[in-house]
Amino acid sequence: MKALLSKQTGGPDTLELDDLPRPTAGAGQLVIDVKVCAVNFPDVLIIEDKYQVRPERPFAPGGEVAGIVAEVGEDVTEFKVGDRVIAGCGSGGMAEAVAVSVHNVYHLPDGHDFAEGAALLMTYGTSIHALVDRGHIKEGDTLLVLGASGGVGIAAVELGKAFGARVVAGVSSEAKGEIARQAGADEVVVYGHAPFDKQASKALADMFKAAVGPGGANVIYDAVGGDYAEPALRSIAWEGRYLVVGFPAGIPRLPLNLTLLKSCDVAGVFWGAFVAREPQRNRANIARLFQLWEKGKIRPRVTQTFPLAEGGRAIAKLGDRTAVGKLVVTI
Repeated sequence: MKALLSKQTGGPDTLELDDLPRPTAGAGQLVIDVKVCAVNFPDVLIIEDKYQVRPERPFAPGGEVAGIVAEVGEDVTEFKVGDRVIAGCGSGGMAEAVAVSVHNVYHLPDGHDFAEGAALLMTYGTSIHALVDRGHIKEGDTLLVLGASGGVGIAAVELGKAFGARVVAGVSSEAKGEIARQAGADEVVVYGHAPFDKQASKALADMFKAAVGPGGANVIYDAVGGDYAEPALRSIAWEGRYLVVGFPAGIPRLPLNLTLLKSCDVAGVFWGAFVAREPQRNRANIARLFQLWEKGKIRPRVTQTFPLAEGGRAIAKLGDRTAVGKLVVTI
């Protein structure tokens, strides 16, 4: 079968379209004929050996897919050949077929296409885990989302509104701000490009404070990191929750005296580990997402599609932070 392979450590330009043996289904597994593979920030990191998980080479990037069940392994009773499904696979998704544990597979509801289905699990799964399990969001909270026009950012905006929060979106351009507004953001902060000196950092903190209001942000969803983190933290509410989601702008150093002054919590969000450690809680979150999806409260926004041979270009677009919404690769 054809697959887009990482054979050596490096950027998207090192990926090669080549052949791999077709997988078979082991006990508790399915083989899925992949129709669409979503692109996520871990794909940027995993091919450079900078992600928490390092698959043995050669491997295909791509951590979530939508497709059709082609083979069912021993002890699998919930699915049959021909079912339309979405699945989290960690890696291996940018290929014509992938073997996945049944615990990470879900039926794709009728009325939703493969592209939309492939764009759901990782971004919305991460964001519901972040906001509910780690951020304890509640109706009436003020939520500040950094990187609000990206995949996880849009998911956080939509879910924040679905849970009754007032949502302030942080983005890097007016065009991205419009995307955040379409997702439901109540207010938008357009910030400049880092690095920031002390004066610029203070100015950004003042912008965040003005946008979230005098009470501060009860929950801050930081999918950006870098020099944007400290200004955001300075806008947090008393006993607020600061959610560490990702670092495309770099790993920040937070002044811990601010956490004391605001009596706030800094909470890490590692959805992949949560899925592995607490699969039943994760499946309950995904079931809740399906309900919100059917009600129209959330809607994965696929903004661009790429053929398999150009999957590296999709990963590069995500890596240089020019992507808005969700990018997918069609097989």
